[in-house]
Amino acid sequence: MRIGRGAKLSMKQRPLITIIGRGHSGTRAISHTLSASGVFMGEPLNESGDLLPPEAMYEACRVLSRKVRWTGGLTWDFSELMSGPIPGEFTDLISDYLKTVHSSTALCRGWKIPETTLAYPWMVRMFPDIKYIFWVRNPRDCIIGKHVTDDLNVFGIEYPPTEDDRLRRAISWKYQYDLVRATPQPRNWIEVRFEDFVLQQDETLGRLSKFIGYALAKIPVRPESVARWQSDPGINYFDFFEPAMRDQGYEIPT
Repeated sequence: MRIGRGAKLSMKQRPLITIIGRGHSGTRAISHTLSASGVFMGEPLNESGDLLPPEAMYEACRVLSRKVRWTGGLTWDFSELMSGPIPGEFTDLISDYLKTVHSSTALCRGWKIPETTLAYPWMVRMFPDIKYIFWVRNPRDCIIGKHVTDDLNVFGIEYPPTEDDRLRRAISWKYQYDLVRATPQPRNWIEVRFEDFVLQQDETLGRLSKFIGYALAKIPVRPESVARWQSDPGINYFDFFEPAMRDQGYEIPT
């Protein structure tokens, strides 16, 4: 299946599944769970369960970022993303990236790559019937390791310049969380915390299975992957995390 230039897509007959979440949110856990449950997640995949090659998705993110306006500090204006035409260049790039998913005859299909989060507002408009899984992790754990989305400039997004790697990652985390929250929520939407998936796996799988429509497989998880920030020697908390952390029920440092 080829996505036509400027097309608005509907997947009502065979809805897709995608995962929204910044890099190092533990999204590989849900990608591996879906694969183990018989969901075709595209090919080839890397060890993190990301659909490869990523370049078309990366470029699609850069096309979208032209409509994002940095208003100074840690705020951005996303209003232009929510209305008006989606460039044909964007839809063509997404078509190219998802070609193995769309050509599959599998009854249940999906994909995962963290950069989908950077393209999320237009993905929702193109694919209104997708099942969206918003995968969240305590930002204090997310910013411990480096990720390709750490420097938003790589994707054409302006932000306060800094030479501090941890601050740069923290800004990226906030930008992506704000972008998701600014986008009107699609009709098929579920939010899952990585910590709940690890520490309350049966209960969380039950929620996800009900959302997807059939029982999901149980994969091995590692409890030590939760709250790594407690043994991290670097700075892993910034005050601007507080609203999102409260929103997700994470403990705020005194």
